[in-house]
Amino acid sequence: MTSPTTVSEAVADVVAQHSDTVFSLMGNGNAHFVSSLTHRGHRVVNVRHETATVIAAQSYFLATGKIPAASTTYGAGYTNMLTSLAEARLARIPMVVVVGAPPTTGPRGQDIDQVGTARALYVHTLVAGPGNAPQVTRHAYEVAVRDRVPVIVSLPYDVVDSPVDNSEDGAAPTSQEVLREKELQEAPPVGEDDAAAVAEALARAERPLILAGRGSVLSGAGPILREIGDRVGALFATSLMAHRIFDSPWDIGIAGGFSSPGAAELMCRADVVLVAGASLNLYQMRYNKLVAGARAVIQIDTQASATHEQVTSYHRADARDFAEAVLKHLPEDSTSDWRSTVTCPPAGDQRPHGDFGSDGRLDPRTVMDRFESMLPAQRTITQDTGHFMGWAARHLTAPDPQGMMLPGLALQSIGLGVGSALGIAVGREDRLPVLVTGDGGLAMELNELDTLVREVKSALVIVLNDAAYGMEVHQYGVRGLDTTAMVFDELDFARIATAVGAQGAKIRTVEDLEHVRSWIASGAQGVFVADVAISADVVADWLDMSNAYYASTDEATPGAAR
Repeated sequence: MTSPTTVSEAVADVVAQHSDTVFSLMGNGNAHFVSSLTHRGHRVVNVRHETATVIAAQSYFLATGKIPAASTTYGAGYTNMLTSLAEARLARIPMVVVVGAPPTTGPRGQDIDQVGTARALYVHTLVAGPGNAPQVTRHAYEVAVRDRVPVIVSLPYDVVDSPVDNSEDGAAPTSQEVLREKELQEAPPVGEDDAAAVAEALARAERPLILAGRGSVLSGAGPILREIGDRVGALFATSLMAHRIFDSPWDIGIAGGFSSPGAAELMCRADVVLVAGASLNLYQMRYNKLVAGARAVIQIDTQASATHEQVTSYHRADARDFAEAVLKHLPEDSTSDWRSTVTCPPAGDQRPHGDFGSDGRLDPRTVMDRFESMLPAQRTITQDTGHFMGWAARHLTAPDPQGMMLPGLALQSIGLGVGSALGIAVGREDRLPVLVTGDGGLAMELNELDTLVREVKSALVIVLNDAAYGMEVHQYGVRGLDTTAMVFDELDFARIATAVGAQGAKIRTVEDLEHVRSWIASGAQGVFVADVAISADVVADWLDMSNAYYASTDEATPGAAR
């Protein structure tokens, strides 16, 4: 590598050292930066809309654990990516986003306050210049990794091709340029007295439950938590993002709205619950009913304070560090007999169902069961959000926590699925990338089907198509609101897919799934879109639970916002 001569080249050098893949849409503001990367042969994935840059980077990180980068131009390119940037910030995804910016001489007529806009999303911006470009970019990576957040590196338009001043070390970012939120500061050392108290509570429990979230995945706490659970005779549960972290026959599945009824009943019976690295949001807590029977809910997390009012004991610490300390204090003879009295319930929606709903269209549960049996074991599953999103989480399995994700849920946004599929397909070429999406969300990002075809070797897109914004229909139609704006003519996504070079099939019967099986059997080459006509009459039971909760409160119903 030769010494960089311009600001853009200096930033590109640091990005190339830290991120093996950059998701980008080139424009005036980042053209020099992107050109520097592509000229040297660095992997740059060129998307069709800026929204896909950051959401692809987010899913790339979730699938691989490697820190990605994204890039857009200034102005409209910048604003186009704000939805996925907000999602990445709320989901706490580390990445560096290199953007074009207004010139240092002041804003032009088309410019906006990009730094202020990012600040409104709780995202920090570092400005690169001739005297500090490499230092600023390195610091951006340090902050992204340390605080698990996206960080923006800004390239003012009038300095993108300015020569770098190599005569001095450059100005380090000031503390005012990187304000580290209190709740994201590094967790303090584990208190041995706290660990001993938690060990005692678990040892005395009659029906212990250990619930692990993404924090446990990131810290590598799974094996230690399983050892604790086996010693005390606990049942295990996980968030969606920690799916399969325990690899135990005593794992009763996903906690929250996607729990099977039998698993939810067992979780509610637990008397002591240890929560490690899970957010305990409203959905995860099954609308405050998940652990209603517990006398003690112990949470371990790096946040500043407990994240739910039912937490009785909060410990701010790294999940693995705290778990190791608890194990050290745990008596050998502390096993409860709960496991001997229960049978782990089956996963999935266990309500009786056949091939079709009452409207003659396919039942999505049956469809997901068929996909579970035909997909290869090595798969990575991502989803868009909407009424359909529980079907994959409950009826499909993944090989490990990196193989199941639901980006978009932090912001409750739809229309991020194909961008997410792009990230997992690029990051894990050793697995079949599977996107489960709805028709409303996919219609928002049809342009990225072309990106999938151009950029990835293999991907399966499963469209659960009910010709409606199903979430709104089942939330508000049942309350008497007019549904005219919630339903629309059915799109044929299989034909749209073939127009951009993919393969596709319209699935109206279970026999039609043979098209997908044949594609997989022949090597799963290219992109295949399975457009499944699903019943609008099959309502997810977790949505019934949501409707009941909001009907009893004054809160507005959330839903998958657009």
